[in-house]
This record gives sequence, C-alpha cells and structure tokens, in this order.
Amino acid sequence: MNAATGQAEPSIPFDQSRLDGLMQDAEIDLLIATSKHNVQYLLGGYRFIFFSAMDAIGHSRYLPVVAYARGRPDQAAYVGNKMEGGEHQNHPFWTPTVQTSTWGTLDAAAAAADHVKRIGLERARIGIEPGFLPADAYIALKSLLLDAELVDAYPMLERLRAIKSPAEIDLLREASERITDAMLATFSGVPEGAAKGEIVQKLRSEETARGLQFEYCLLTIGSSHNRAVSDQKWGHGEVLSLDSGGNYRGYIGDLCRMGVKGEPDTELVDLLAEVDAVQQAAFSKCTAGTRGGDMIAHATEVMKGLPNAAHNDFFAHGMGLISHETPFLMTNHPVAYEGVDAERPLQENMVLSVETTMLHPSRGFIKLEDTVVVKEGGYEVLGERGRGWNGR
Repeated sequence: MNAATGQAEPSIPFDQSRLDGLMQDAEIDLLIATSKHNVQYLLGGYRFIFFSAMDAIGHSRYLPVVAYARGRPDQAAYVGNKMEGGEHQNHPFWTPTVQTSTWGTLDAAAAAADHVKRIGLERARIGIEPGFLPADAYIALKSLLLDAELVDAYPMLERLRAIKSPAEIDLLREASERITDAMLATFSGVPEGAAKGEIVQKLRSEETARGLQFEYCLLTIGSSHNRAVSDQKWGHGEVLSLDSGGNYRGYIGDLCRMGVKGEPDTELVDLLAEVDAVQQAAFSKCTAGTRGGDMIAHATEVMKGLPNAAHNDFFAHGMGLISHETPFLMTNHPVAYEGVDAERPLQENMVLSVETTMLHPSRGFIKLEDTVVVKEGGYEVLGERGRGWNGR
C-alpha cells in the first residue's frame, strides 16, 4: 500500500523471470524500450491516448521510455510526457521511478540517461530498439553514456511477447469478434451500387461503434485485384473482399471476409472452398510442438494440389500488439524479414494470422484471413464467423 495515495502498489505486469532470462541470454544488463508497443507491453497495457494516433508535437515527437535493469525491478523507471502526470495519479505506473516531464526526444533521452547514471549502470551493456529510437535520441544517449555499450534488444523483446497471456488472448479474441461483427454489418448494410469509398466509411463507422480503433481497409470488387479505394461500385453478382485491421486496447484484429451481392454461383462456392481448404490444412498443424515450417509446408502442399493452385498464395505470421511479430515463419513472403522461427516448434498460446489468397483471373480477389491461437493438441480460431459468402 502506498502511504501517500492510499492505493495498492501496482504489480509487475509481465513475466519478470522470462524477461530476466532473455536478457541474460542476450547479455543485456539494462533495457531501454522506446517503441509504443513494447512500452505498452512493459507497462501492462497502458498507452497514452493523446499520442495514440500520432507522435509529432512542436519541433520534436513523443518518446516514451521504459528502463528495466535485469533482475532489479526496484530500479525500473518510466519516462513520459508532461501531460502523463495525471495518468499516473489516477492509475499509478508500476515502475518505482516515474518521470513525466518531457516534451520531445532529447529531453526523454536525457532523462533516461540520468536514471541510468543514478542506478550505477552507465558502463553497462544496454539494450535499445534501433528501429524505434530517433537518431537525435540515439546520439544523445551515446554522448551521455560514453562508457555504455548500446546493443539491439528488439529480437529479445519479440521473444518476450511471443507467448500470449490469457488476458492478451481475451483481448485478441475481443478484437477479432468485433471486426467480424463490423464486417458482417457492412456486407449487409451497404447497398448494391455502393462505391469503394462508401464501403470503407461504412466499415470504419461499424468498427468505431464497437470500440475499435480503425486502422485500415483493403478491399476489392469484381474481377479487379486492386485493393486501393476508388470510385468503383459494387455490382450485382460481384465479389467484395474486406481485409481490415482494427485495434482493441492495443491488440490487433486482422481478418478478411468475402461478400457477394446476390446468391453466389457454383463457381464462387467452389473457389472459396478451395481457399478454405488451405486454411483448414494450416489450422490442423497449429498445435504446440509442431515445427513452424511443417505447418507452412503442409498448407502449401494442399494448396498445390487444388485446381486453381497457379492463382493461389498462402502466408502465415505471428500477431498481437503488432500485425507481424514472433513467430516469423516465412522469409520475405511478402513482408521483408527472415523466417527465423520456421525451424522452431510452435508454442502454446502463440497467436498466428493465417491467410490464403486467390487472384482469380475472372472472378477476382478471393481471400480468407483468420487469427489462430496455438493450443496443446489443437487450436482456436478467433472471430470464426462469416467465413462463407456474406451480404446477399
């Protein structure tokens, strides 16, 4: 209990022993996290709403910092924006040191360096996030901590987030269910003749009404494979694909569902069944202990045996706080990263996005994308509804 506030002291919101072990393996003494998603994770789900959609302010940008010394949570600190003092007052951050006095990158870096010196780790091996640490902040840290060694901690942080907690899975489940509901409402709620822009706005309003932060919508109509917004209209008998990401309390709902105005003909039923056959093949291998590459290989082999194999593509990747995270199962397909987890077994409570796309030459873009939780001896598909033809 905090004597000053009368509130219970907040507990550490992540698996401390797992983080300490990962830091030990990487020979990192101190972690300085600066990406929004890893700061959110280390703070137990907190993200400052003022900078949720953008970072720029004045001559600089918002730069939250969590500093964590291996094995010493009592030396942890959060450096935040000056406006976050009220957030801490209402819902105290777990870190023993909280400094909400910064407005930009340089003062955030200076505050982080001061904390490092106060806890005596100015000569330590310090893990940073190079892709999420602005150049001026990096230069400032280097100049203020001359005897420290700054190393890349991002792969280690990816490993930390790979196994989802039950609370995280609940948030991902909720995000997926709400995305599904928003898509089904959009398929049934837009009239024949609606243009792409109208359809996107309908989906945006449906997601927002369900408490999601709308992020994007990629959509195609008819025989076109172009997923950009245009004046193209949804005609009778034409397919409509909706691929959208919505954010629920920081966690991603990312699904693709299909619609058609009118009854789907036999060919469309068969084409979507092909896509689903690949999805089901992948699901069947989303079990703990299965080598990640074996799941990819099985789905790919099933896809190659289907009538439209030449037009089909299969892809799977980890997801959670961001849309592509550990496990990384495929190399440069299509996102540019190495499939470093293809040789590793899938672990219980990893979460995967599994997607099969058909670029049919005459019927258009036909796709299913699903979110799957890896389980012992099985799997769970989140937001599983609406996987057939919708909107008729």
